[in-house]
Amino acid sequence: MIDGSRGNETGERGMTGLESGVSTAENYRRFGVAVAEKSPQYGVLAEAVASDAEILGLLESLPSEKRQPNLLFAAARYLLGRPADPETLRDLVRERAAELASVLLARRTQTNEAGRCATLLPALARLPEPLALLEVGASAGLNLLPDLYSYDFAGHHVTGTEPEAPTLRCRPIGPVPLPGRVPSVAWRAGLDTSPLDATEDEHANWLECLLWPGETERRDRLRAALRVAARHRPVVHRGDLLDDLGRIAASAPSEATLVVYHSAVLAYVPESVRREFATAVRELGAVWLSNEAAGVIGPAEVSAGPENSFVLARDGHETLATTDSHGTWIRWRS
Repeated sequence: MIDGSRGNETGERGMTGLESGVSTAENYRRFGVAVAEKSPQYGVLAEAVASDAEILGLLESLPSEKRQPNLLFAAARYLLGRPADPETLRDLVRERAAELASVLLARRTQTNEAGRCATLLPALARLPEPLALLEVGASAGLNLLPDLYSYDFAGHHVTGTEPEAPTLRCRPIGPVPLPGRVPSVAWRAGLDTSPLDATEDEHANWLECLLWPGETERRDRLRAALRVAARHRPVVHRGDLLDDLGRIAASAPSEATLVVYHSAVLAYVPESVRREFATAVRELGAVWLSNEAAGVIGPAEVSAGPENSFVLARDGHETLATTDSHGTWIRWRS
């Protein structure tokens, strides 16, 4: 994940549930509406938080970036051993407030959704090979392995290089340039302020806690991707997106196309840091692929479409596609 120490406020355009200039209660109401269809349980839970003075009081005692719904619900699940409902969350805040606050302060939303590789693949496959992949906010490195996974784009199959890796399913909409094979990757590295280790049970447990209730398909995909990462051990460096990007990129082979990319990362830092990051990537001469909520990168008028979807852009200005935030569909812009 990105380093939150660079500022306690996100930019004006951020992830749903983490918007600056909006009260904590209103952020939770907006989040509840946004996720109601995908996760009715979390939709109800978010609305309950928005109306509960005691829970809101705990949240407002924390830095703003630690009030995010996804983080609160994952921390509650981590302590309870199961997803919270309004009653169990109220009891947790009432009886174990200090413990819950400690988890919120120590943890980050490091969702490592391997399915996002399916929406990155068409963009990666159009680049000159071999590729050198550098992912910012890499978590456990599951999205550093796009060439290992296999893919099913509504019947268009792409076979990855790891027979035991999961098949990622994604519905293409519009003229998606579906590749015939996975790209060749010569080098890969991740950057994260708190890297997770796919071989550590406690780290794997936290990643599962970040999933939403009832998402058995995502859980199974996560577990399969973690097994692949445990075998191949992608390197994720501990560091900061501005201070350490150039140092890590310097290790990439010069004959490879350097690709700097990220998904659901820059929404967690101030706009000033986003601008500095954009400058740093351009100075590297790298291809830059961002997969973020609408308005985080590029023109604000570009809409991601349905709630909780992303905009896939190249080099900060060329919109390639809109995508499902978990990689289940991609709509290519003609």
